[in-house]
Amino acid sequence: MQPIAVYHEHPDWFKPLFTELERRDLPYVRLDASAHEFDPSEDDVPYSLVVNRASPSAYLRGHRQSTFYTLHWLRHLERIGIPVVNGSKVYGFELSKASQLDLLEELGLPYPRSRAINEPSRAVDAAKGLRYPVLVKANIGGSGAGITRYESESALAGAVARGEVDLGVDGVALVQESAPLRDGHIVRVETLGGNYLYGIKVYPAVGSFDLCPADACQTTNGVELVRGACAVDAPKTGLRVEGYEPPREIIEQVEAISRRAGLDIGGIEYLVDDRDGKHYFYDINALSNFVADPESVIGFNPWRQFVDYIVERAVGRTVRAENNATHAALP
Repeated sequence: MQPIAVYHEHPDWFKPLFTELERRDLPYVRLDASAHEFDPSEDDVPYSLVVNRASPSAYLRGHRQSTFYTLHWLRHLERIGIPVVNGSKVYGFELSKASQLDLLEELGLPYPRSRAINEPSRAVDAAKGLRYPVLVKANIGGSGAGITRYESESALAGAVARGEVDLGVDGVALVQESAPLRDGHIVRVETLGGNYLYGIKVYPAVGSFDLCPADACQTTNGVELVRGACAVDAPKTGLRVEGYEPPREIIEQVEAISRRAGLDIGGIEYLVDDRDGKHYFYDINALSNFVADPESVIGFNPWRQFVDYIVERAVGRTVRAENNATHAALP
């Protein structure tokens, strides 16, 4: 089997993936998403498949150049027939919160009332009819970046007047109702191959929008997780997590979102609005950073299932290539 290519730029998030690949003695290479090149004229690459782990938050680490380049390269790989885990379709959703809401609307699923804007001066008008507080959320975010909460119309108008409203990498943002979280948590549901994998409740630090479970180093009862499983900045986040299985109805909705988005691996997040007790989806996250120390939180290691999925896809491509070569050699 040709090597599996893991395309990424974050230095820490995927160490458990590499550990599992090495444990199985599987051939793989790491590709740096922040410094990469491709030839549009090529008709093959020396990989059995490409695992796309590029993050929209790359600009926070000085790697802004990877954001849209990744989309171009994934489309190229798909054109020449290379299997991609989390390909261009779902990566396009990863780069657009506005497109995510369009998908939810298409599926008839609930999400917080929102408007999309492409100019800061439109923010106040866009918030008309929404309940304050509201969030202005950059279309391309990641790790809670690019989200600001405004308690009132005057606060939002003042920020606009002072030039403080930043719409982010692509100049697009959502103006969205900010719901009070029932019991102070959101729920993240991970899927693999369009099917439910596990769920967790995530309790963010007060005032924080960073809900990356890979950064969590405490369970809800205060037990510290394995330090080696946590990101280097985890002690600063105040994030707490616990395992949770959502109701069957919500799991089915999550699976429908995952399949429609073309999500091979990823997390879908929802909240329960404390004002009405109803759930609302608000994020489709194609960069699935599994919860830190998963055995302690959810009772199993999802990296193993993920590598099973990768191998199945890679072997499928290898078998097809061998069959094609055999047919070509026949008289």
